[in-house]
Amino acid sequence: MHGFLLWLTIFLDLLLPSIFGALLYISYRRRIKLRRERDILLQEKEAALGFVHNVGEVFADSDSVDMTSLLARVLHYAVRTCKASAGAVHLVNTKTSRLEARSISGVFPPPFEVNIEHLDLDQDATLHLEKLVQQTPLALGKGLIGEAAVLGNSILVEDAEMDSRVPQLPVGFLRIRTLLIVPMRFGNHTIGVMTLVNRTNGEQFALSDLNLAQALAAQASVPIHYAGLQETLEEKRELDRGMQIAQQIQHSLLPQELPALPSVELAAFNHPAMDIGGDYYDFINIDDKHIGLAIADVSGKGIGGALMMAVCRSVLRINAENVYDPSSMLCSLNQTLSSNLADDMFISMLYMVLNLDTHQLSYARAGHEAPIIIRSGEPKAIQVETSGIAIGLVDNQTFGAVIETHNISLLPGDLVVSYTDGVTEAMNSAGDEWGTENLIKAVERMANASAPDLLENIHTEVLGFTGDNRQSDDMTMLALKIKG
Repeated sequence: MHGFLLWLTIFLDLLLPSIFGALLYISYRRRIKLRRERDILLQEKEAALGFVHNVGEVFADSDSVDMTSLLARVLHYAVRTCKASAGAVHLVNTKTSRLEARSISGVFPPPFEVNIEHLDLDQDATLHLEKLVQQTPLALGKGLIGEAAVLGNSILVEDAEMDSRVPQLPVGFLRIRTLLIVPMRFGNHTIGVMTLVNRTNGEQFALSDLNLAQALAAQASVPIHYAGLQETLEEKRELDRGMQIAQQIQHSLLPQELPALPSVELAAFNHPAMDIGGDYYDFINIDDKHIGLAIADVSGKGIGGALMMAVCRSVLRINAENVYDPSSMLCSLNQTLSSNLADDMFISMLYMVLNLDTHQLSYARAGHEAPIIIRSGEPKAIQVETSGIAIGLVDNQTFGAVIETHNISLLPGDLVVSYTDGVTEAMNSAGDEWGTENLIKAVERMANASAPDLLENIHTEVLGFTGDNRQSDDMTMLALKIKG
C-alpha cells in the first residue's frame, strides 16, 4: 500500500506540470486566436467607418452625385484596404440585363473571356485594357462575375492559376493569381459586383479578406443605389429638357397665325397625344391667287414622327411654289421622302389648292381621309373619295399611277373640314370610338357657325366623349369657309 502511494505521488509530480503546461498552452492559443479575430473585427469596423466617412464626402454640400466619382472612390478604398493590385466594379444595366464595367482601378486582368486581338501591349497597354474591359458587357448568370450577380454569393479563389473557372491571358503581368468577387446588393436585388485581383504582397486572398470586402460592398451598396436613382432622375430631367425643346421647335413649325384672306375664313388646331407628335397642318402661299392647305399624319408618335413631320414640312414648302396640281405635289413629296422613311413609317396627307378668285378647290389624297364638304343651305355633308396611296409605301411610278386630283367649285357659305384619324378614333373608357359618323353630324349641326367656332365645338364634343380616358393619338383639324 505504501509502495502504491509512493508511485502515485511520483506519477502526479511528473504528470501535473505537463497537464498544467498543456492547459496553459491551449489557453494561450485561444487568447491568440481571439485577439486575432478581435483585430480582424476591429479592422473591418475601422474600414467600414473609414469608408462611410470617405464616401460621405462625395455627398457633402452637393445637390447631385456623380456616379463615376463615387464608384472610383469606392473602388480605390476597397483596393487599398484589401491590399489588392487591381479591381473593378460592374453595375447591372436594367435596360439590357447586362453587367457593365463602370469603374476600374489599376491594371485589371479580366476574369472573363475578352477579345485581345486589338490589345496593343506596346503602347499604353493599361489604357487599352481598361477600354477593352469597359466595352465587354457581361451576361447575368454567366462566368464568375455573372454568377455572383445572379446567386448573390461571394466567391473566393485562393489559387486562381489552378482554377479552371478563371480564364488567363497569355501575358505574364496579366496573370490572375488570386481573386475576390463580391456582389453589391440593395434589399433583395443585386445592383453590381466588385472584383479584386491579386494581393500586392504576392500572397493569396484569405477568408478575412473576403469578409472585409463583403463589409465594404455592403456599405457601398446604399450610396451607389441612391446615386443610381439620382443618375436616372437626371437622365429623365435631361430627356424632359430635350422634349421641351423639341416641343417648342415643333410648335414653331406649325403656323403661328392664320392667313388673313378677304373671302375665306380659316381655322385649325393641333393637339398631340404626347409632348410632341406626328400630325401636321400648314398654309402655303403658292402665288398671289392660290393658297395651299396641307394636313398630314406621320405614322408613329413621339420624336421619330415629329422629325419626319419637320422634314415633310420643309420639302413641301420648298416645292409648292407655282405648283397648282395637288397630285403632282404629292408625287414630288413621295419621290423625295420615300427613300428617307424607315420601313415601318409612312405619311398620309391631304393636300388642297384653293383659287382665291374663283374659289375652285382642288385636292388629292395620299392615303388620307377625304375632306367633309357641306354646301350652304344643304342639310347633309358629302365626302368625295379619291384614290391615292400613303407617302413612302410604294415607288413613285406606282404612286403617280394611282393618285388623282378632284376639283370642286365652292360658293359663299360652303364649308370644307379636314381631319386626322386621331379625331374619329378617339376612345372613351369603354373602348368605343367617336367615329366619322359623329364627326359628320357635328359638322352638319354647326354648318352655319364660323370656322373657328365650328372646330372649337367639335373639339369640346370629342373631349366630352372621351372623358378622363387618355388621348391615344394626335388630333388635328383644319377648316375653310367661303365668306358670303
